[in-house]
Amino acid sequence: MSEYDNVPGGSLRLKGGTGNSNKIKKKKKKSHKDEEKLRTYAKELVDDKEIKPIRVVTKTEAEKKFEEIQAKRLEEKVQKAARKSHKERVAELNRKLEEMTEHYDIPKVGPG
Repeated sequence: MSEYDNVPGGSLRLKGGTGNSNKIKKKKKKSHKDEEKLRTYAKELVDDKEIKPIRVVTKTEAEKKFEEIQAKRLEEKVQKAARKSHKERVAELNRKLEEMTEHYDIPKVGPG
């Protein structure tokens, strides 16, 4: 007699679920019949010239203004970045790093 003889089989049951409600349902695959129906429908539309134009999405005044402002800000950002050369940016970074306190310095605590 093995140690595994009296182990219950089946999947785990989660709390709050009852019976078959925990089972995951598989999605049904599309059949070839559906594809054929779509193809014939598309051919009928083309043959009948009943193709309707796609609705064009127009933007509101607020959306247009928002995009203009965003573009303007992006342009300003690019201009600001283009003013400094790489050498100047590196020098500025080094200056900032020199001003910062070292993170590994031991702070003085207590008397003396």
